[in-house]
Amino acid sequence: MAIIDVTISQLSESVSEATLLNWKKQPGDAVAEDEILFEVETDKVVFDVPSPSSGILFEILVGDGGTIVPGQVLARIDSEGTPAAAPSAPVEEPDSETGTTVHPSEPQSQATSPFAMPSAARLMAESGLDAREVHGTGKQGRIIKGDVLAAIAAGAEPATPVSASTQKILPVEAYRELPVATDRPEQRVPMTRLRARIAERLLQSQSTNAILTTFNEVNMQPVIDLRNRYREAFEKEHGVKLGFMSFFVKAVVHALRKYPVLNASVDGKDIIYHGYFDIGVAVSSPRGLVVPVLRNADQMSIAEIERKITDFSTKARLGTLSLEELSGGTFSVSNGGVFGSMLSTPIINPPQSAILGIHATKERPVVENGEIVIRPMNYLAMSYDHRIIDGKEAVLGLVAIKNALEDPARLLLDL
Repeated sequence: MAIIDVTISQLSESVSEATLLNWKKQPGDAVAEDEILFEVETDKVVFDVPSPSSGILFEILVGDGGTIVPGQVLARIDSEGTPAAAPSAPVEEPDSETGTTVHPSEPQSQATSPFAMPSAARLMAESGLDAREVHGTGKQGRIIKGDVLAAIAAGAEPATPVSASTQKILPVEAYRELPVATDRPEQRVPMTRLRARIAERLLQSQSTNAILTTFNEVNMQPVIDLRNRYREAFEKEHGVKLGFMSFFVKAVVHALRKYPVLNASVDGKDIIYHGYFDIGVAVSSPRGLVVPVLRNADQMSIAEIERKITDFSTKARLGTLSLEELSGGTFSVSNGGVFGSMLSTPIINPPQSAILGIHATKERPVVENGEIVIRPMNYLAMSYDHRIIDGKEAVLGLVAIKNALEDPARLLLDL
């Protein structure tokens, strides 16, 4: 037997622990090198952890939902092991004393308890159930967590009385599976690490920044006309659709060049002016809002921005964004308009000092040259940290974004 420990390496500079979501393999299963063993969730991303070696998964030390840290041994693999042979068909044997036939499948008075996975064993201990009262549906009859929850839902009686203190620590999942004898059901669901981190950062932003928001409106007709004129040729040339976000990103970079403090951040009593433009783009994912970063957005073409945003959206949906893609950023753009938002006050993504909120473009009556006309209007909102950004700079920065969108030629001429 040659045992190899399964661990995770350093997560990132700002992440010290994570949650082991679920195992893809169980003890006794054969594994191949680089085959996915389990999923890990940090406060930023969810990622797969591959097997460091081929062999047999010998032991799992941390079950589903457990908290883990870098360097911790999570499981052990026997690199020289081979899968256990499938059990042969039961053979009827006569009892040595009575001469009667005994079926091996029949329960014996001294029958041993079936093997339970760590998370299932923990739940059985907390709920007071005996393993013999739970039907195992896992490989080779193993008891998994779902089997225990099913037994609880079916009303299985505890083998021993359960104390009040034990009842209090019954996992949340068990309560969700219990029958609801009321027409006012409730669910208690623990926050994921990502959701908890989002909550923490939003509270941090509101408690540490002097947030103020300025608004403006922009006539999107010039951008719409430009997009309609070149949409087919653009997609044919670059292999990606021409959207609106690339125009907003370019307009933001244009404004940040004019007013560098919008691209700055606070560090104690110092202001850090960034000589680069890393623009965070808020993207919705099944686990919550994430903000992947366009590195050096000032050096990217419209096609490169569109391609990267499409890639971010796909990865967010699949949960495959990397820590590197989610780290850093000097300014953020959030587009609530895709969900129909008309107006909002976005919250700054710390340690950044400003964020642009984009909303739904709708046809509205506006006055031009003394006449009422219908134009596709979008309300823009810029929230900023008033500790370092004065109202003048914030307002002029937003006006610069508005002017660039209403006259895209300014982006080419740097006006």
